[in-house]
Amino acid sequence: MPRRLVVLMLLAFPLFAQAAQAQAALIPQPSRIEAGHGSFVLDRNVRIDAPAGRRAHEIAAFLRDRIREDSGIALRIGAATRQPRIQLRIDPSVQGEEAYRLTVTPQRVVIAAADDRGLFWGVQTLWQLLPPGHHATTLAIPAVHIDDAPRYAWRGVMLDAARHFIPVALVKQQIDLLSRYKLNVLHWHLTDDQGWRIEIRKYPKLTSVGAWRTEADGSRSGGFYTQQDIRDVVEYARQRNVMVVPEIEMPGHASAAVVAYPSLSCPKQPIVVPATWGVFTDIYCAGDEATFAFLHDVLDEVAALFPAPYIHIGGDEVPKQQWTQSTSSQQRMHDEHLADVEALQSWFVQRIQRDLEARGKTLVGWDEILEGGADRNAVVEMWRGDAEAAKALANGNRLIVAGPFYLDTPIEELTTQDIYRINPFASPAFAGHQDQVLGAEAPLWSEYVTPRNLEAMLYPRVIALAERLWNPDVHDYADFQRRLRAQYPWLDAQHIAYGPEDRDLVDYKLDYNPVQHRWRLRAARGFDDIALHYTTDGSEPNAQSPTFGDVLDRYTAATLKVTPYRHGVPYLTSRMFPMVDNKALGKPVTYLTAPDAHHAGTATQLVDGVIGSSDDYNDGLWVGWRASDLAATIDLLPATPFHSIQVRFLQQSGSWALLPRLVTFAVSDDGKSWRTLQSTPIDVQPMDLRVLVRTVRFDAATPVTARYLRVTAQNYGLLPVGHEGAGKPAFLFTDEILVQ
Repeated sequence: MPRRLVVLMLLAFPLFAQAAQAQAALIPQPSRIEAGHGSFVLDRNVRIDAPAGRRAHEIAAFLRDRIREDSGIALRIGAATRQPRIQLRIDPSVQGEEAYRLTVTPQRVVIAAADDRGLFWGVQTLWQLLPPGHHATTLAIPAVHIDDAPRYAWRGVMLDAARHFIPVALVKQQIDLLSRYKLNVLHWHLTDDQGWRIEIRKYPKLTSVGAWRTEADGSRSGGFYTQQDIRDVVEYARQRNVMVVPEIEMPGHASAAVVAYPSLSCPKQPIVVPATWGVFTDIYCAGDEATFAFLHDVLDEVAALFPAPYIHIGGDEVPKQQWTQSTSSQQRMHDEHLADVEALQSWFVQRIQRDLEARGKTLVGWDEILEGGADRNAVVEMWRGDAEAAKALANGNRLIVAGPFYLDTPIEELTTQDIYRINPFASPAFAGHQDQVLGAEAPLWSEYVTPRNLEAMLYPRVIALAERLWNPDVHDYADFQRRLRAQYPWLDAQHIAYGPEDRDLVDYKLDYNPVQHRWRLRAARGFDDIALHYTTDGSEPNAQSPTFGDVLDRYTAATLKVTPYRHGVPYLTSRMFPMVDNKALGKPVTYLTAPDAHHAGTATQLVDGVIGSSDDYNDGLWVGWRASDLAATIDLLPATPFHSIQVRFLQQSGSWALLPRLVTFAVSDDGKSWRTLQSTPIDVQPMDLRVLVRTVRFDAATPVTARYLRVTAQNYGLLPVGHEGAGKPAFLFTDEILVQ
């Protein structure tokens, strides 16, 4: 054999290995794939041959630019004669919405599709066939024949920019990733109680006032997208086959708008932009024509910015107390012959629907728009379960499924494998209604998601969703996981801060050892290479702050603050653990009634000297009772003088957690005879949906000496009429008993 031929064969082996690896790593897995023989050699002599037309040229340019970025190989667009070529072709024989055919032979590459959408998806598949991050003068594309089309038309992700603002560059990066994995809808949640994020020129206060809030620490946060930002994002998405669907919440979740223009609510009273989460009572007033004039004007500008045929109006979680107390809303019910406020909500939604239809837009709403009756032309997004889906389908509505895919759910509770294995359309409710099912999407609500951890919550779970919505016939998770892990080098090269597949980024557990007078923070890390940077004075950790791995011990009280870093980038918002030395620290505590099993913490949770967060009863530091009172007895061992007692309680009414009605402090020398120090009644407002923390404190003029201290707090009891959980027992949450 000639020496030159041997050398060429040896050089080819790495190319063939790369080619085989790329072919095996496609996500989503194509509907039909057949391996061929050999490979197509990609070098600078290859031309991209595209049909005439602006969109075809855009697609060819997209492919050219991706190849240059990933490999450094610069191709030219233009008809090729004798040169090797990548041919993009419109071919009506390719059957199916968004379908394409990709054929790679040693002589050429052909991507054929019946329309531009399929042509673009074929380009995305070809891009994935290239070895990731490999700069070279020559690359091999494996010979293959692929016939491919998606099962569902609506394959989406919802980004909530209202709770935490998402910068434009980060939104675009998500569009790039959605497009790579053939997800075609970005549902952009732009308004809510905590912020109005879209510029409306006729109502400038929506963004000058409603886009900003004051946080608990006094800082200001917020932001908004200018109309030029919106146009830029929508155009960026269009070029990548992604449709952007805006959500403008109504009639509820409207606090930010009401802050800007108080006349929009029925009470017409000034409020502030909420800095906490939950469901708030300030909603648009259904009885006032001015409300609909405002919304008509807003939708005028929104419709002009978003060419998508859909506009999402939310319609979920609408507390209607203000309507029941509003003269104009009650008059509206009378004039329209509406039986109750649920029917008034239906009337409101259908009026907005007519407004949208006049603009050629279809209304999309969460499944609460079914309450009181929904028009069958609306698209219903189901989040509360199959029963709501059955109602929508029986009514003739088209459906988007979201409930099983809430990506704000902790990763360990909704893993990548869970997403892959969920079949949301298997319920009997869908039998005979498949033609009404548009598809599904994964919402990422951002109460506890910021730009730091957004990508870790999305990926790789979104990639599993992409495969299931494109090709639900594949069921081999082990094969998917192998293909998924082949994606990680490319994601790393793009600096995508993806998360673990089946564990949270970090799970913290802090406990106190009274014998050693030591606080120990344990951290279970989702990646071994996460570095936990920390400070002990409450300041923000940075990349130069000290680090620990799995365990950090503290022998003196401190305000510990921890930030996880990976690849030199902060992955999560900081977590703070305020430690307080006090006379109850580590002392024996007993309960008359045990805490709720899901919110019990450790046996000494209320005397570990660690203060819980101000807005999250699930942070592992709060202890909860449901349908029972708190009655905790602390043995101070021995009789101990003190001058103050302090206890905090949390109200988050939307989660059925209310402040106690009465808090009592009592002391005893023998544990049998008790002396009351103070009883503090609390005026609980169960319909106040803000997150509230109430501190109950006793201060003695002269020190009190006792061995035993008892703290009792009376649970609110059953939730009242008008509350979402009316008739159900309330929760009672407390986080620490401090004795000084």
